[in-house]
Amino acid sequence: MSEEFKALITNGTWTLVPPVPNANVVDCKWVYKIKRDQNGLITRYKARLVAKGFNQQAGLDYHETFSPVVKPTTIRVVLSMAVTHGWPLCQLDVQNAFLNGDLQETIYLRQPSGFVDPAKPNHVCLLHKSLYGLKQAPRAWFHRLSDVLYTLGFTGSKTDPSLFIYSSNGTTLYMLVYVDDIVLTGNNPAVIDTIVKHLQQHFALQDLGALSYFLGIEVLPKGSHLLLSQKKYVLDLLQKAGLSQSKPVSSPCSTSVTLTREDSPLFNNPVRYQQIVGTANHGLLLQRSASFTLHAYTDADWAGSSDDRRSTGGYAIYLGKNLVSWSARKQQTVFRSSTESEYKALANTVAELTWLEALLSELNVAMKSTPVLWCDNLGATYLSANPVFHARTKHIEVDFHFFREKVAQGKLLVQFIPLMIKLLMSSQSPYPLLVLLLYGTSYSSFPGLSLRGNIR
Repeated sequence: MSEEFKALITNGTWTLVPPVPNANVVDCKWVYKIKRDQNGLITRYKARLVAKGFNQQAGLDYHETFSPVVKPTTIRVVLSMAVTHGWPLCQLDVQNAFLNGDLQETIYLRQPSGFVDPAKPNHVCLLHKSLYGLKQAPRAWFHRLSDVLYTLGFTGSKTDPSLFIYSSNGTTLYMLVYVDDIVLTGNNPAVIDTIVKHLQQHFALQDLGALSYFLGIEVLPKGSHLLLSQKKYVLDLLQKAGLSQSKPVSSPCSTSVTLTREDSPLFNNPVRYQQIVGTANHGLLLQRSASFTLHAYTDADWAGSSDDRRSTGGYAIYLGKNLVSWSARKQQTVFRSSTESEYKALANTVAELTWLEALLSELNVAMKSTPVLWCDNLGATYLSANPVFHARTKHIEVDFHFFREKVAQGKLLVQFIPLMIKLLMSSQSPYPLLVLLLYGTSYSSFPGLSLRGNIR
């Protein structure tokens, strides 16, 4: 606590002033946290002063609060590029990051408990810098970091504002920012070191060395590849849920079970269930690719939900050999045929592909071939290139047809692929174990992690 309070004073976070009549004074409290490394070992006991932001008044104490964080797909794309080019991956951590943000509003804070100035016990803190817990704190920090990066020659990405790109004299660097966690990679280690030293002049920045643990994901070198694993994260959640002694299964659930709302009572803690769902004994393997080409696989069932007869659609998108984006979710519209549900899944996939193409363009990646989208429904494949089946498709929303223009312009190629040789998306349906084993390697999945002891 003393260390945190000293850092606040050194940073010039506030000035003690007499209380202003009728002014809103935000309360605060101390929050304690144990920080651990990728192996679960304790690295630091931390106390943090946090403002009770729920006491703030909209329009008076704060206005805009939105702050971006890097998208998971962007992380996988940049890591794929780093693996392919053999670039170093540097991990950085900004200590007390939110304290660096400059406030635009006038905010008064009560003096923290245990550190009330005995000479001015009734004074309040007039904040000059942001503080954890304030509603605008993440936004203020992100703007401060962005300003510093711009002065160092970085530019912000338009497709993902938390991606910063440096390009000068043959040097290319990419920086991923998730609040105070930063990953920096590029083709010039000397310039990377220079950038880190410049940042350390502005912030209390800790260089953590090679990337090993980021956002709950272990990054494990496997020869010239990288394995992304959430084993530790999942096992920690199982421990908290009291399920650490449960036996692992090889597939998500039985293929013969049809779940309905009536047969499925609500969980006491739905959030905990959503956190636990995942896998501890598989990871995502990022490999070196000969070329950066986009190809995708899309699929949908038809009226699969027995509750409302809505369909579930999904996709898997690859950059070269690496799976970088995927989705599986229930569609919001009831469709009259499998062609319609597959067509909607195609439209969603093309939207993601379009965004990925824009991202790769910003990363100065030249696409050597037209992206290919594989679909196992002949009707949807024909419909993507021709306005066929008018009597049966005239009711489809116009926005679903936007990708037909891309096909006509030669910017996208939709191809039919037979169901049994299609890359199956195990995140969408509970496929049998044999099918998962046969097609798992095409998914860039890596079954080389044990769950507990020798159990795999």
